[in-house]
Amino acid sequence: MSDTRDLASDSQPDRPLWRTVLTPRWTGLLALALAIAAVMSVLGVWQLDVYHSKTATATAKRAEGAPVSLQSLFSIDEGLPSKAVGRRVTVEGTWGPASDQVLIANRSQGGREGFWVASPVKLDANGAVMVVRGWVASVSDPAVKAPTGTVRLTGAVVASEAEDSSGDAAKGRVLSSLRIPTIVHMVKYRLYDAFVVETALDAGVVPAPAPEAVTPPPPPVDHAGLRNVAYAFQWWIFAAFTLWMWGRMVLDAHRSRGESDDPDEADADGSGGPGGTGALDAADGPGDFGADQAGARVESSGTVSA
Repeated sequence: MSDTRDLASDSQPDRPLWRTVLTPRWTGLLALALAIAAVMSVLGVWQLDVYHSKTATATAKRAEGAPVSLQSLFSIDEGLPSKAVGRRVTVEGTWGPASDQVLIANRSQGGREGFWVASPVKLDANGAVMVVRGWVASVSDPAVKAPTGTVRLTGAVVASEAEDSSGDAAKGRVLSSLRIPTIVHMVKYRLYDAFVVETALDAGVVPAPAPEAVTPPPPPVDHAGLRNVAYAFQWWIFAAFTLWMWGRMVLDAHRSRGESDDPDEADADGSGGPGGTGALDAADGPGDFGADQAGARVESSGTVSA
C-alpha cells in the first residue's frame, strides 16, 4: 500500500508558484504593495531634494540670480525658507525709528574688530525687515546715526544666527548675535524672519558718513540637512520591505497549500477507514483476536459462560 501511495504522490506534480501569485487575492495585494512602495519612493526622492536645496552650492547658485522683491520669496507670516537664503533681493520702504536700530558685536572687517549696524526698513504699516547697513569701528562712530526717509536698496538674504542673545537685549541695543527671535521682542511691529545685508543703495538719502559695506556671510553649514538624507534612505528601505513582505507571504501561502494537498496527510494517523481504526491491526494475530472475544464473554459474576 505504501508503494501505491508513493506512486500516487509522484503522479501529482508540485503546484507552480506562479499559479499562487496569479490568484485574485495575491494579485490584489501585489497592486497594493506596489502602490505603497511607489509613494514611499517618491517621499524618499522629495527628502533628497530638500537636502540638495540646503547645500552651500545650491545657495551660491541662487545668489547668482537677478534680484527679486523680498515679498515675492516669502511672506512675513512664514519662516525663512531654505530656498531664500543667499538670494539677492530688493527692499523698498521707509527707514524705521532710530531707537529700533541695533548693533551686532564681534564683527571683523579687514582684520579690525567692530560692529554691524542693523536698521529696520518698514515695508508697510505693520511689517518691517532688518537691514545690515554696514560695519563701524565703535558704537560712537558717526556712521552709526540712523537714516530717515524712503529708501530702495538691494541686498542678500541671510538667516538668523544660532547663538541666543536675549540676555544682551535686556541690557541695551548691542547684541552678540544676529538673531531675529531676539530683535522681534525689541520692536513694536512685526519682522520678517530674515536679515538683508545691503550691497547697494538704489534710491534714498545716502548717509554721510556711511558704515563700511560688508560682504554677506556665507550660509552656515546645515548639518540638519543630513537628516533629510537619512529620511530618504529610510523611506526607500520601507518601500523595499513592503515588497519583501508581500513575497514572503506568497511563499508561505504557496508552501502551506502544497502541504495541504499531500495525499499522505489523510493517512497520518495510520488509519485506513472512515472509522479511524481500519481493519485488523497488523500487530494483532488471530490468537489475540480470539482472546479478546473470549474476554468479552466474562460476566459480572466473574464466571465464564460456555
